[in-house]
Amino acid sequence: MHPRDQTIFAVSSGRPPSAISIVRVSGPQAGVALTLIAGKMPVPRMATRALLRDRDRQPIDDAMALWFPGPASATGEDVAEFHVHGGRAVLAALFAALSDFDHVRAAEPGEFTRRAFENGKLDLTEAEGLDDLIHADTDRQRRQALRQLKGLLGDQARDWRAQVIEASALKKIKALLGEVQHVLAAQGHGERLREGLVVAIAGPPNVGKSTLMNQLARREVAIVSPHAGTTRDVIEVQLDLDGYPVTVIDTAGIRETADPVEQEGVRRAQARAAEADLVLWLVDAHDGKNLEGNLQQGAAPAWVVRNKIDLDAVESDAAVLGIDAPNPRQPAAVLGQTRRHVDFKISASTGDG
Repeated sequence: MHPRDQTIFAVSSGRPPSAISIVRVSGPQAGVALTLIAGKMPVPRMATRALLRDRDRQPIDDAMALWFPGPASATGEDVAEFHVHGGRAVLAALFAALSDFDHVRAAEPGEFTRRAFENGKLDLTEAEGLDDLIHADTDRQRRQALRQLKGLLGDQARDWRAQVIEASALKKIKALLGEVQHVLAAQGHGERLREGLVVAIAGPPNVGKSTLMNQLARREVAIVSPHAGTTRDVIEVQLDLDGYPVTVIDTAGIRETADPVEQEGVRRAQARAAEADLVLWLVDAHDGKNLEGNLQQGAAPAWVVRNKIDLDAVESDAAVLGIDAPNPRQPAAVLGQTRRHVDFKISASTGDG
């Protein structure tokens, strides 16, 4: 028997135990199972109270039953729903009753969504949007997934298809190609938001990298010491910055050293900085040196951050940012297009600047 001829069931709500659990059944046997377990066929799309019973007519639960005849359903097939109390014993009894019917089985992961896609209820972009929405951790990820779930990208793809079919001149095809390339290039922003951004704090030893890491994390995640070379390995912390998922990396101080352990730390620091979306290159504001040359060429955009302005008369001056300054509330918008020599003055220990 083809899998599409089988009827499937699964919990479509949260993990038990819970106050209420929703068990969804989809396929050609959904109506039969609903009628025999609930004792009646409810009016389509109207919640109906029913005492659910198993094959031996033993009660399972006092519940609500709903009927969605295909193709006007979530999967395009006949769909039944049981809204039961969310105890594990109740669900186990209902699952056993459903499994007693021929050609009715538990659904595989994602099978309801796959049937909705195969029956034209969701296109591929909407199915991906549904998965992103379920796994969204931040508000911006949720909003992006919801836009995709609404079919905005799929609608645009269908419009492109219609234009390709209608296109009869090379000029129109070239214009359409440019529009497609522009939209696809813009998807990089969505990928960054989905996967998260990586910001590396790098620079020479003892300039306050670990202090800055602790300031951003609002807690002690890195050891702070006046001795150079304290950080020997890469330290990471995950943050939610204004809805953007960001991983901040504190690296070992980059310098020439004979210590083999510290040499390995410097090598790892350079490698992680080269893979980051943005490098905060930290230097001592009193040193007068910009040691950016130690950062591997071809790495991510680097913002020079001059630290320790609290130690003497060096002041934090917003004017040093100039016209190249990024908007700190829009990190995703500036990554990949920020010039390498944006310059900040701060005090990591006090938070100034």
